[in-house]
Amino acid sequence: MNDRTLRLKNVSHSYGSVPAVRNISMTIGPGEFIAIVGPSGCGKTTLLNILSGFIKPSSGAVAYTGRARTVYQHDGLFPWLTVVQNVVLGLQHLEDESERRRQLAEMIRFIRLEGFERHYPHQLSGGMRQRVELARALAGDTDLLLMDEPFSSLDYLTRLRLRRELALMLREQPRTVILVTHDIEEATQLADRVIVLSGRPASIQHELQIDVPRPRDLTHPEVVDAMQRVLGELGIEQDIENVLRT
Repeated sequence: MNDRTLRLKNVSHSYGSVPAVRNISMTIGPGEFIAIVGPSGCGKTTLLNILSGFIKPSSGAVAYTGRARTVYQHDGLFPWLTVVQNVVLGLQHLEDESERRRQLAEMIRFIRLEGFERHYPHQLSGGMRQRVELARALAGDTDLLLMDEPFSSLDYLTRLRLRRELALMLREQPRTVILVTHDIEEATQLADRVIVLSGRPASIQHELQIDVPRPRDLTHPEVVDAMQRVLGELGIEQDIENVLRT
């Protein structure tokens, strides 16, 4: 992994007269895992699209020179390509054919889909498709992985398995990761730092550092405490207490 740092300085964005993101500044170091949470519709995906370069901010600056890939909420696999053909798209930068085949086989083993190499996306479960998407994004020399609610459409047990698989993938092949999620449990189980955004227009309301090695147990005291603190910042913990009192 190259030594890359992602920097945002006073970034704001509006859709016409509607502000979506306001005056966001942050520095994300190489290999750091950042989770971005906030109220629904606050501008999280807009911020991710600015980070990916898909949207140019209305004002402010984004500085990053590394290679980035994005994993979306609904997998972006090409339906007419097999598992192998989809994953190998992430290895096109490799000119050496034998090295490409070696890394392809390694990624297939890593996501535990041996025997499914010739299957098409419609022949796979949702969790299997998402693992193929992760393999394609992690393949090769990508420095930055951007993830937009990648597990939200999956059942709970599948999400738990994929979180662990992602943590293990990153331990073997480190990347800088920025995860946008509504799932506070997911954010605190995976991230080194959780950034809580305010309501629209999004600005940084709070940052929380979590110094626990991955993969993490959900019952780890620091993870539980982090979940409670993030919920408190979002006002959800107080809402639950109010309901219980009525």
